[in-house]
Amino acid sequence: MRLLFLLCFCVAGSAGQQQLPQTVPLSPNQGTEAQSNQQKARALLNKTIEALGGSAYMNLQDSYSEGRYGRFHNEVMVGGTVFFRYWQWPDKERIELTPQRDIADLYIGDQATEVTYRGSHELDPKKDDNVKLAIQRRHYTLEKILREWLKDPATLLLDEGPTLAGNKMTEKITLINSKNESVSLLISPDTHLPAQKIFVTRDPVSRDHDEEDEIYDNWRMVQGINTPYSTVIMRNGQLVRQQFLSSVSYNNRPPEASFSPVLIPHVKK
Repeated sequence: MRLLFLLCFCVAGSAGQQQLPQTVPLSPNQGTEAQSNQQKARALLNKTIEALGGSAYMNLQDSYSEGRYGRFHNEVMVGGTVFFRYWQWPDKERIELTPQRDIADLYIGDQATEVTYRGSHELDPKKDDNVKLAIQRRHYTLEKILREWLKDPATLLLDEGPTLAGNKMTEKITLINSKNESVSLLISPDTHLPAQKIFVTRDPVSRDHDEEDEIYDNWRMVQGINTPYSTVIMRNGQLVRQQFLSSVSYNNRPPEASFSPVLIPHVKK
């Protein structure tokens, strides 16, 4: 039994204190309309950061969460269990499964390892599409977008105007980085919180495009950090995953053992 996915629920952190993003310099050849559009997009993203917790959100170091998830195929649940997740900026994550916590998926950078009572072994994204997708999602997490993409002067910001997220009106902001990768945030005009995140990837072999959507709901303030306790993930328009948090805490300074490729049932919240 393998998790093989990334639990993304809007947490961002920093190894050191960070300031909120400043206005990206605009090149002289950009027209007034383009400048105005980019400035409007940045202003809305700054409001989103404030709604998420401002400096408390941007300076977040780590998190620990518990909850339950379900996997779906053709809109039918095909599996699920409880999970226990440790996360640390910039690239460490451990997800333990089952009430006994006897299965764990460990991600350090782009390296994935599965840990069971039989030991640990590396997971090859070239041989397993689920592993490839889990690693891919790590490049589009909300914390990376708001910390790395947004502060990069090469990132283009676009305010694409009002759009629907489900049955709710939102404002769509698209970010395009220097690698021509893009991600869109659908932001609630009332709360300024993200209602949905969308990114599209292209298979280097087949050249097919795949769209992944994360839909956030049931926001709660925890230690000054706004956190969605419900996340639904769609891929190419189909439900593939749903997760619910039962608890979350921040800046716990987890021991190094939390990110070791061994079973550690003694590690507690």
